[in-house]
Amino acid sequence: MSAFRLWLMCGILVLPSAASAAGGGGPDYTRDIRPILAGRCFKCHGPDEATREAGLRLDVREDALRTLDSESAAIVPGDPDASGLLARVRESDPDLRMPPASEGPPLSEREVDLLSRWIAAGGAYARHWSYVAPVRPDRPKGASPAGWSHNAIDDFVLDRLVRESMEPQAEADRATLMRRVSLDLTGLPPAIEDVDAFLRDERPDAYERLVDRLLASPAYGERWGRVWLDLARYADSAGYADDPPRVIWRYRDWVIDALNSGMPFDQFSIEQIAGDLLADPGESQIVATGFHRNTMTNSEGGTDDEEFRNVAIVDRANTTLQVWMATTLMCAQCHTHKYDPITQHEYFQVFAILNQTEDADRRDEAPLLEVYTADQLRQRDELRSQIASLESELAALPLPAAALPEGPLEARYVRIELPGTEKILSLAEVQAFRGDENIARGKAASQSSTAFGGPAERAVDGNTDGNYNNNSTTHTATESDPWWEVDLGEAGSIDRIVIWNRTDGGIGGRLDGFRMLLLDESRRARWVRTVSKSEPMDGRYDVPADIDGLNDSDREELIVWLQLNSPEHAALRDRLTGLQKRLAGIGPVTTPVMRELRSDKRRVTRVQIRGNFLDLGDEVQPGVPSVFHPLDGRSADGAGPTRLDLARWLVDRRNPLTARVLANRVWEQLFGIGIVETSEEFGLQGDLPTHPELLDWMAVDLMDGAWDVKRLIREVVTSSTYRQSSSAPEELIARDPNNRLLGRGPRFRLEAELVRDQALFVAGLLSDKMHGPSVKPPRPRLGLSAAFGASTDWDASQGEDRFRRGVYTFWQRSLPYPSMDTFDAPSREVCTVRRTRTNTPLQALVTLNDPVYVEASQGLARRVLREVPDRAADGADPTPARLDRAFRLCLARSPSSEEVRVLSDALKRLRERFARTPEEALVMATDPIGPLPEGGDAAELAAWSVLGNVLLNLDETLTRR
Repeated sequence: MSAFRLWLMCGILVLPSAASAAGGGGPDYTRDIRPILAGRCFKCHGPDEATREAGLRLDVREDALRTLDSESAAIVPGDPDASGLLARVRESDPDLRMPPASEGPPLSEREVDLLSRWIAAGGAYARHWSYVAPVRPDRPKGASPAGWSHNAIDDFVLDRLVRESMEPQAEADRATLMRRVSLDLTGLPPAIEDVDAFLRDERPDAYERLVDRLLASPAYGERWGRVWLDLARYADSAGYADDPPRVIWRYRDWVIDALNSGMPFDQFSIEQIAGDLLADPGESQIVATGFHRNTMTNSEGGTDDEEFRNVAIVDRANTTLQVWMATTLMCAQCHTHKYDPITQHEYFQVFAILNQTEDADRRDEAPLLEVYTADQLRQRDELRSQIASLESELAALPLPAAALPEGPLEARYVRIELPGTEKILSLAEVQAFRGDENIARGKAASQSSTAFGGPAERAVDGNTDGNYNNNSTTHTATESDPWWEVDLGEAGSIDRIVIWNRTDGGIGGRLDGFRMLLLDESRRARWVRTVSKSEPMDGRYDVPADIDGLNDSDREELIVWLQLNSPEHAALRDRLTGLQKRLAGIGPVTTPVMRELRSDKRRVTRVQIRGNFLDLGDEVQPGVPSVFHPLDGRSADGAGPTRLDLARWLVDRRNPLTARVLANRVWEQLFGIGIVETSEEFGLQGDLPTHPELLDWMAVDLMDGAWDVKRLIREVVTSSTYRQSSSAPEELIARDPNNRLLGRGPRFRLEAELVRDQALFVAGLLSDKMHGPSVKPPRPRLGLSAAFGASTDWDASQGEDRFRRGVYTFWQRSLPYPSMDTFDAPSREVCTVRRTRTNTPLQALVTLNDPVYVEASQGLARRVLREVPDRAADGADPTPARLDRAFRLCLARSPSSEEVRVLSDALKRLRERFARTPEEALVMATDPIGPLPEGGDAAELAAWSVLGNVLLNLDETLTRR
């Protein structure tokens, strides 16, 4: 008999059984009675007055004890036989029995017995467990055998196991444990070299050191960022029918960086809900508000913008309480919540807080924030430094003597320049007259840049209208020193230049300070004139017939130009111009953000009758459901609590839900199922926690630990509970099939992104590039196209962007990336708290045939053959060593002798087959990965590619165990 079993038997002698503990004072209201009432009674006899039948309310004790018109009370404490509730559920007449047949079958004998015993014991009610703020419970007393317990988590788990006459499993072997924790913390399997180092590390804290290294990895933020992006309904498209692209990836990068930096969860929460309302918010805090700009917008023509703006606010209200408090606020949008104590009026109080932002259902996604990436900022600093250095060098260069040219003034090029920074050059028409003929019309024109559909040719098309809306003006981008030029074809005399300005919008003054130049065949200036004040419409400027005819001002300006464009100056100026163009080309990314309305623009919020935004009821003030702690704070204009107040309310220690919900979410990610299985619902319709004291201990510890999520994760993954082997005796699995009692290690199927990332990682193809615009990896060519145009068509990325991690994949709401969709990734049209986890034949179809997985199989084959020499020094067959390498890449363990035998036989057959079919072998070895490596054997590579496909499809490979 093991020491643990002996200790367990002794423990059973002194601990009360679960049944006796539960039955000592009658049924427990929270555990036994409320689920019956909530599931079978509250729909018609609960919080919603509009649907309440017979005036009976059972969710409040005082109402349940009240004598009704029938001269009886539903509940008479201590007297089941006198209680109307018992009489109606026991009624034999189906027309009188409750609940009615239309609401389901009668209560079971067990349920009736529980109600009867509860009433007999006094019919005591209790506040719903999750609405009571958590307090730190005492750790269960009694040391575990042989030091099994590593921390408080193990004490609570072991206490429950002992009460259930069960025992935990031994610790998983080191290779399995390393793969488990690596996948959990970084979303990637461990490298073979790291596994070897861990297996050799004999220090007592070797595992803890491994955990710390994984938590410090940049891959941590990418893996856990995925979880949050589901909650934030992050996507790269706006949704609805046309589903156009949305550039909001800076928010995604913010999430990853915040998680990697260990940002406390309270700060993480406040910045996302109301970062723009913080005192002197930084760029990062404003980017964070993209959380609530992930709502869908409908840009389809003919839709009502206010309708879809309203839908977005509804989504924000629902999402906020769903994410932070696992509360189904959405059930109170059209009427009072059927089960939880939340009225429709209170729903719109929350709505009112979120109803005061500038964004609306518009195509332009405003308000937007211009943001530079870290790489762009580095490049800008470098270029500015180089520009400053060149400008200093240019200023110090002495001006050479300049002699004016002689003879007639003839020119081939007419050039217009607008010196200065952040200038826009816009012209209606430029005319160059020789006598009465405009020799510029229809000639080749060019300009420094073209923006807003205003090409250079418009200034020589003969149209002097000057109205941009009539397609009659040129337009450059906003830039430094923009220019426009026309090539007259050959040098000749010019009598006058006429410049037609823009006439629309009162913006003709943009042209003030422009400079005209006439350049000869060698592009040397023959005439220069600066016009400080441009003409409202047409400015006429006479040109002398020869150089001698220049006036003093034109003569001086031409000399300066010739000096500044001497060979020495010109070389420096060309370099300077090149750097300035590069600097101008570094444009910011715009990302949607939240911005509060001005006080005079604040909206009035009213209850929407039956959820209809056109049918409005009473005005409501900002607030929160009264069942929770009060919301403090008022806006600067005294209008009521703001988003910032709401954000702080969510992470207030008095909030009974936020810390519990977060701790449960962490547990769910690491064990596959939460302590509360319904992680999206902590209300009356949700499941009870299997280990309530453990959940409260983690929640309080999280708050006491400054909301440090990495610290909580470390506590969980270093516990003995987490480190158990997932293998267990059949009788234990039969007794606890879903591992709710935690008597064995967690085992579950990998998520969509992890399946793909793992395949690319073991193949040596995965890029570690972080951040930036979302990418479009290859997907099956199914001949599909978007129904509403090309905005959702898929042009596969090139280079390393084809192999980026799944978190960077372009998320198209209407047409999700197929392999991820097949592996249960959501569309993210709305918040997803808990993904569905399935195991379907379609998933095998993907991992066997999708081009990404085929290429990963080919990459794995090439990697194994490259890393294990063709022949060992002793001339031995390399196949066993290669199989060992492939197994360890995929599973972190070596294959058994039986696995080696089976796979060696399979390889032999594959080699023979591909040797007979060289064309098939070449396709299998190269499509889609590319040409054979130098000296590569197509048949050998094809055989190993098929074997790699087998390994990537093993249940063990696709499972986190």
